[in-house]
Amino acid sequence: SAGLVECRACGYAARCHRCGVAYTYHANKGLVCHYCNGRRSAPARCPGCRSPHIRYLGLGVQRLVEAVEELLPRARVLRWDSDTARTAKEHAALLERFASGDADVLVGTQMIAKGLHVPAVTLVGVALADIGLHAPDFNAAERAFQVLVQVAGRAGRGAEPGRVVIQTYAPEHYAIQAAADQDYEAFYEREMAVRRSLNAPPFTRLARLTFATTNEGAARREAQRLAAMLKREARAQGMRHTDVLGPAPPYPPRLRGLWRWRLIIRGPDPHRLIDAVPLPANWSVDIDPVSGG
Repeated sequence: SAGLVECRACGYAARCHRCGVAYTYHANKGLVCHYCNGRRSAPARCPGCRSPHIRYLGLGVQRLVEAVEELLPRARVLRWDSDTARTAKEHAALLERFASGDADVLVGTQMIAKGLHVPAVTLVGVALADIGLHAPDFNAAERAFQVLVQVAGRAGRGAEPGRVVIQTYAPEHYAIQAAADQDYEAFYEREMAVRRSLNAPPFTRLARLTFATTNEGAARREAQRLAAMLKREARAQGMRHTDVLGPAPPYPPRLRGLWRWRLIIRGPDPHRLIDAVPLPANWSVDIDPVSGG
């Protein structure tokens, strides 16, 4: 399993000092950076406040459904996620059930935050906003802000006013504060300052190279081989402001039967480095990816 390790006392989440993204927790590996494959052990105490309340953070939809049913035993609870609806028809049927009043509470993943117009909804709750806030991605705060603003718009669309409750262990985080205030300018100013300090887009460019094959060892070895070649070429060309991060397995490392390993090129002109090194088959390249993970 993998997820976020966070301090429940002060909201601290460990981040890779090279890449600026949060570590992902793996039970058999500890904390892993999915950009550069940097690793560290999961701390027993919070490095920030020394609290022992630092825990793996994760909550399945079914567990949340059960918690709602226990808290509100008379409520009719409807679950909506990829396990309960796989086709467009099934998604439409669940939405129709909720909109027509067949259920009092709708519980689901962030897919239910976007675009739903149900005027009867007056209360929206977000559980564990921290998972999105500290995702291993350079734009995790931006994505969390977007989702929180979107989900806030689901409440109060009818005659009755709406209310939004966000559960988080980092209530002072600028993305949470800006979303609660619906303050786009405040979020933009703070996020741009953070991106500048981390040398993250838009202050640099990224290229994401992914190798996929059915053999796990072969995927790792090929990624290591190409990483070494790219790093040598960057040094040979004097590309001092270009970094080759990784290789590292993305999460999930295996997708549709293929083991994946990934490299990130960070610099002002990743095209230049990629063009200088021939890429064998089974490599895919994404220039300026919309997410860095």
